Amino acid sequence: MSSAATTLPRPPATVDDLLAMPDDERFELVDGVLVPKEGGSGRHGRGQAYVASTLIGPFGRRSSGGPPERPGGWWFATEVLVRFSASQVRRPDIAGWRRERLAVMPEVVPVDVIPDWICELLSPTNASNDTVTKMRLYHRSRVAHYWLIDPVAETLSVFRWTDEGYLQVMLAERGERVRAEPFDALEFPLGEFFGDDAGA
Repeated sequence: MSSAATTLPRPPATVDDLLAMPDDERFELVDGVLVPKEGGSGRHGRGQAYVASTLIGPFGRRSSGGPPERPGGWWFATEVLVRFSASQVRRPDIAGWRRERLAVMPEVVPVDVIPDWICELLSPTNASNDTVTKMRLYHRSRVAHYWLIDPVAETLSVFRWTDEGYLQVMLAERGERVRAEPFDALEFPLGEFFGDDAGA
């Protein structure tokens, strides 16, 4: 075999290649390349659990007929594979879909319905992945609401989709009580995202 043949670029990876990876390894398809997802630390996983548990209680149910403190109307999932394009299949830390758009949570992998809300927890070693690369992808995909949580600084940044780019509509820190869109039907202490007891 000639040296020229051995240096030809490999064809882009596909969704089938991604799904063929071992179940215990977290890969994403990034620009047609299989890439291990960063994160996975105890702090990161704990943060995902805190955020999800804070929101699932009041919002993770049908919206009709519920009490005001449980407005419902959402599906939530952590680390689920979402197809944003043929070459971009990502695992958002937490994703949410309005039930008016998604009657049932799909069983197929990856999910083809773009989330209405995504939350990423910043990684200290690669924050630009969430603040630049993923933000651009999610904006192109018209994800209506994007949250960035910094588990070290203990802050929440809330962004709303606009034609020009994401508009930051909130920056809050631990100790504050917030109404953060799209979940602004309720006020909650931001400390719940960082391990404070509910209602503290």
